Amino acid sequence: MTCRHLGPICSGRDTRNAPVPRDTRSSRAPRALRPALAAALTVALVSVTAACGVGGGEGSAAEGQPKRTGKVSGQITFRTLQLKPNFTAYVQGVIDAFEKKYPDVKVTWEDVPGDGYNEKLVADAQAGGLPDVVNLNTDSFQLLGDRGMLADVAELDPKAAKEYVPGAWDQYKLPGKGDGVYAYPWYVTPEILTYNKELFADAGLDVNKPPTSVEQFFDYAERIAGASGGRYTAFMADPKGRLPGDWQKMGVPVLNKEKNAFVFDTPKAVEWVQRMKKLYAMGAMPKESLTKADDLAQLYGAGKLVFGPGSPGILKDVKRNSPAAYGKTQVAKAVTGKLGHIGIYTQSLGIRKDTKHPDAAAEFAKWVTNGPNQVAFSKQVTIYPSNAKGLADPYFADQGDGKDPETMARTVGAEELKSAQLDANTPVEWTTQVGDAVVREMQKGIRGEEDATAAVKNAQEAANKILAQQKKRQ
Repeated sequence: MTCRHLGPICSGRDTRNAPVPRDTRSSRAPRALRPALAAALTVALVSVTAACGVGGGEGSAAEGQPKRTGKVSGQITFRTLQLKPNFTAYVQGVIDAFEKKYPDVKVTWEDVPGDGYNEKLVADAQAGGLPDVVNLNTDSFQLLGDRGMLADVAELDPKAAKEYVPGAWDQYKLPGKGDGVYAYPWYVTPEILTYNKELFADAGLDVNKPPTSVEQFFDYAERIAGASGGRYTAFMADPKGRLPGDWQKMGVPVLNKEKNAFVFDTPKAVEWVQRMKKLYAMGAMPKESLTKADDLAQLYGAGKLVFGPGSPGILKDVKRNSPAAYGKTQVAKAVTGKLGHIGIYTQSLGIRKDTKHPDAAAEFAKWVTNGPNQVAFSKQVTIYPSNAKGLADPYFADQGDGKDPETMARTVGAEELKSAQLDANTPVEWTTQVGDAVVREMQKGIRGEEDATAAVKNAQEAANKILAQQKKRQ
């Protein structure tokens, strides 16, 4: 799953199936799929739904939701994505403790590679073999949820909502399906802002006053480009990763209220292209980053980039490979702009809608995602609990001496998760196919091959053609 970030400070979009709690290359995971894969999955899942129906298995309601019995028992399967062998001891320990608490339950754990994960889900759906509890990235959640293959956990487990950070819980609602929630939030990674404070100061900027809006970020980048003399650049161009996030933070509407048309053709979107064009010409960003994803951590570690990783996890790479750059790193809250949103990378646990053992499946998913278990996981890898009690653990408030970037990133990220509006909701209609069409026009506008106004207009027209085609297939 490619990581799409809402703020203008990250780069990298090559972790589309990044299901594991590793050092992600950005702060946000989108719901989009590569065009060919999206089409294939859509056709396959529609076929499954039409041919087999949903929710008709033994122990489930004839139609709709599975019905709890009040007895936590039965054999359930639990699928994770690429957690073995690094986290085998942790996951098995969680399972063993659950089975001790509920001796009538047997959990069979299966772990699969991240590559091809969505395709495997489709194959399993076709064969009627989805796990009872399944680790979902944002793409697979959308695919299964939209087609009625996941249980509404808000109905299955009405008291669960209060246990999670509200913004994280809300990420698993689905368009057009009311207040239903179709997965338990698991771990999250928030967007942050990092920058080289020496280069920041070299450009005449106050290291204690980071940008807070997209417009201010561009102002700072212009100052940096003017002062650097080509020795370093400000940020990665990466329009594929920056949109629609930058626009959202500038107050640009992406979709109409009916969600059947893109409406981002606005003066603010045109302004974005104009600013990017100017900065690109000034050398505020690596030229090659307009069309391909460079290694942000490597460029930042080499002192060639002012604004660095937008994900706390990437700081581990910088610390390990570029200690000098790590020592110059300042950490701040993410650029939020008008909406006050931060981008987040999320993972969840879905319940198969026709599970034969809804009580066991629901209790196990809630067990894996409870506060203590999420905190324990977070101490092994740079992730954050979606569980409210877990996020309140003192571990996430400990700033140490206030100088270590990784420690500060952990506390800054945790504070954001408590207070900011979480935004993993880049519209589901903004598929990779839509994003690619928009980016092609943005690249023309940024390079000066097309007027900014025309670039945005053409991008919206192209996006709406694709959206209309997608709607016909649904």
